[in-house]
Amino acid sequence: MNRGKQWFDDDKFWEEMYPFMFSPAKFSEAVTEIDQLLSLTGLSSPDVLDLCCGPGRCSIALAQRGCRVTGVDRTKFLLEKAQSRADETGADIEWVLADMRDFVRPEAFDLVISMFTSFGYFDDKQDDMKVLSRVYDSLRPGGIFLIDIMGKERLARVFQHTTSSRLEDGTRLVQIHDIADDWTRICNEWILIRGNRAKSFFFQHTLYSGQELKDRMEQAGFTGIKLCGGLDGSPYGPDSIRLIAAGKKP
Repeated sequence: MNRGKQWFDDDKFWEEMYPFMFSPAKFSEAVTEIDQLLSLTGLSSPDVLDLCCGPGRCSIALAQRGCRVTGVDRTKFLLEKAQSRADETGADIEWVLADMRDFVRPEAFDLVISMFTSFGYFDDKQDDMKVLSRVYDSLRPGGIFLIDIMGKERLARVFQHTTSSRLEDGTRLVQIHDIADDWTRICNEWILIRGNRAKSFFFQHTLYSGQELKDRMEQAGFTGIKLCGGLDGSPYGPDSIRLIAAGKKP
């Protein structure tokens, strides 16, 4: 489909921010996360769609657990990273370059996952409903959709207008955050400082509380939606680090 270009269409953003977003530790953590995820969903070796798979962090861990995996992302740079890592590990994964608002494969999957706050990117909030509809259609009856984001409740407790981090080579990332649209959106400016040069990237996404996310999923047809504070299945509450929502297609 022909759409206006949005922030996530800029491969430069992902190339520049890759070292900050996808450290070696993040890849190591994926093994434990996937073990917890499969235990939480009660599935052993399902056919899985990893939506917004990025560089394959979860896809590869799933494939190593015996799952048949399709990884979908609209960023060529990240899919190339994913293919390279899969080749290194011997993981057999189908990679698809596609927008998650468009990708659908009717009743092809037992499990669809959206990890690492990859839900809610779009300027038009109704696009999130399009994603939920595509996922619903792509699941087999009894299949599960699991979403992992930072919940609005957590963000309200820890919100800071400005934060920063630094890589070992001295590259610094300054993040400036603003809440907008009656606490439904967060607007971000990330400033990358390397030597005496600085470059800014702007992006935003929708914020969801546990109840808001549950309502959206129910609106799309999912049932039995469970909210957790982590992939370990802990209850969702004010001290939860993450918001995990898992719902079933009847």
